[in-house]
Amino acid sequence: MTHSYRWVIVAVGALMTCVAIGAMFSLAVHLEPMAAATGWSRAGISSAMTLDFLIMGAAGFGWGMASDRFGPRPVVLAGAVLLGLALVLASRATSLIQFQLTYGILVGLAAGAFFAPMIAVVTMWFEANRALAVSLVSAGMGVAPMTISPFARWLITAYDWRTAMLVVGIVAWALLVPAALLVRRPTDAEREGGAAAAEGMADAGAGLTAAQALRSPQFIVLGLTFFLCCAAHSGPIFHMVSYAILCGIPAMAAVSIYSVEGLAGLGGRLVLGVMADRLGVKPVLVGGLLVQAFAIGGYLAVGRLEGFYALAVVFGMAYGGVMPLYAVLAREYFGQRIMGTVFGAATMMSSIGMAFGPLAGGWVFDSFGSYAWLYVGSVIVALGAVAVAFAFPPQPSRQQARLQPA
Repeated sequence: MTHSYRWVIVAVGALMTCVAIGAMFSLAVHLEPMAAATGWSRAGISSAMTLDFLIMGAAGFGWGMASDRFGPRPVVLAGAVLLGLALVLASRATSLIQFQLTYGILVGLAAGAFFAPMIAVVTMWFEANRALAVSLVSAGMGVAPMTISPFARWLITAYDWRTAMLVVGIVAWALLVPAALLVRRPTDAEREGGAAAAEGMADAGAGLTAAQALRSPQFIVLGLTFFLCCAAHSGPIFHMVSYAILCGIPAMAAVSIYSVEGLAGLGGRLVLGVMADRLGVKPVLVGGLLVQAFAIGGYLAVGRLEGFYALAVVFGMAYGGVMPLYAVLAREYFGQRIMGTVFGAATMMSSIGMAFGPLAGGWVFDSFGSYAWLYVGSVIVALGAVAVAFAFPPQPSRQQARLQPA
């Protein structure tokens, strides 16, 4: 039990990120039928996702602080209850503003309760293979487009968008509430390395308060890179289905491109997580960000399904693979004691970045009838993330490891 329960925590974390992020991102497959059924503009509907990211970011910071203070279980349990409620209420919205406020605020508030607290608690359970464990939790995001999005698309086809959103909300309750009850922190004996690991878990950044950590150069570089990375890929991800349909791809095939991206993201999280454990986080992160930039630009040159599939594999592996690495860097720089607060703040920065893409893509399409300028702008921002990532200082744990005798 001592050694096996840590993998239960990883599995629960993966399930939670899959359902929460999948439910939120399912708005991408609702976009077309909602616009057709209601007459609401794409920019108006997409702005609900922008609100989601902004609220999720601020909420993630707050939820992370609450997790450090009260433990992860009450945080994720509250998020589970709120997520189902938010989707049920959003499915009943009768006006665009009502939908924007319900989906944009409540879903974002709920979704922020899972990622930072679960990443923080998983880093408590693991010393060796930490990057892999964090990547497996984050892999839930990669599974989401292969599960929640096709499920929502099938429900929309069989019924309508309101029924689909209602059912997804009920499913979220059924899966997340029981899972939340399994979440707990490890005892000293359950940590890898036992009591010694517990005593040393806050060595990195041990003298820093949370306020000092958030003002440090390390956090500024971490947060800015995370922000630019997410600002670059959020628009292409959210508008991928609509862009593919615009290129003449049938609706279900367009959703399958989204699913291929998710599958590739799952593989990218595993591959880059293992590479980061062996080679170090910084070089793997920089390489992944560079591949992401070139993959985004590649979408300007495709128009056939096979081309979309090929780029989806590369793009999904790149953006999916780099996402968990920010959590590993936060743990390396600042230790476990304030991990929830620091990573919650970094997640807030990433969510602000993610907020730009859906709204920008909707505005670009409504203004020009094309998504081309969305992809051009995203490439520029992605290259900016690469440039900032080079400024990461050496990781404290790696410096310490080199000084320790064999």
